[in-house]
Amino acid sequence: MKKSVKKGAARKPRAGSSNPAVEAVFGAYPRSVKAKLLALRRLIFDTAKATKGVGALEEALKWGQPSYLTPETKSGSTIRIDQVKPEAGQVAVYFHCQTNLVETFRELYPELSFGGNRSILLSAGDKLPAAALRHCVALALTYHLNNRKTRRDRR
Repeated sequence: MKKSVKKGAARKPRAGSSNPAVEAVFGAYPRSVKAKLLALRRLIFDTAKATKGVGALEEALKWGQPSYLTPETKSGSTIRIDQVKPEAGQVAVYFHCQTNLVETFRELYPELSFGGNRSILLSAGDKLPAAALRHCVALALTYHLNNRKTRRDRR
């Protein structure tokens, strides 16, 4: 007896699993950029596991960039990572520009470099500021949880 499979199940990978389209994008990056982006990817998944309320992450492509979503809990705002096109050897962690996330990061970590109100900029050749990035990623992955809590507290 065959098990029934939901339509679309084959196209959407399980959270945290390998997505061939994402793997192809990583494979196309220059070596130093790829190494930095893979380190960011590990940091995002590790932070999600360690952060209460986040649940499993889904890795997908949004605007052609590796993206990390919280579909199970809807706790967070999407995080995207990519190389910065006009700047060779620079990568960025992108956040939704209509949130106050980057503004918050700028206040907490003025030593980081920012791209307007939408990204943290990093050099592919420099060491990751891991502690600061983990905190920023955790804030993004719990953005909606924190907003829900704030709204409840105002009532």
